[in-house]
Order: sequence, then structure tokens, then C-alpha cells
Amino acid sequence: MGVISLLWGIVSLVWMVLALIPLLGWGNWFLIPFAAVGAIIAAIGILFTAPANRGRAKTGLILNGIVIVVAIGRLVLGGGVI
Repeated sequence: MGVISLLWGIVSLVWMVLALIPLLGWGNWFLIPFAAVGAIIAAIGILFTAPANRGRAKTGLILNGIVIVVAIGRLVLGGGVI
């Protein structure tokens, strides 16, 4: 679960960078639910993984959380349109 959430977070991060480009801000509407699913996968990974092996899941949770915050901020600044 940790590897899946980490890869999900990396894909979300790349998508977020593309969505920061003007006129591609509409991608944030799809990015927020996508990153939320990644955060849920990471949380499940943290719950069901041994304490010594939680690093990847924690990193995935942090990446997806950052992406969600930045995407929401981008939507607020752009008025949710651009």
C-alpha cells in the first residue's frame, strides 16, 4: 500500500504542476478527488503496515496532502474557472 500511495502522490504532484499553467486550471477539479483517493490509500497503508515500514505510506500521505492544499488554493485564487 505504501508504494501505491507514493506513486499516486508522485502522479498527483506532476498533474498539479501541469494544472498550475494558466488555462489548465480546470484540471484541479479532477485533481482534488484523485489526490484524496491517494491520501485514503496512504492512510489505509499506515494503519495496516508495521511501524518500521510506514515510511512510503507516510510520504504518500504528505505528498497527496500538499497536492490537495495547493489545488484548493489554486481554485480559490483563480475563481474556480481558470
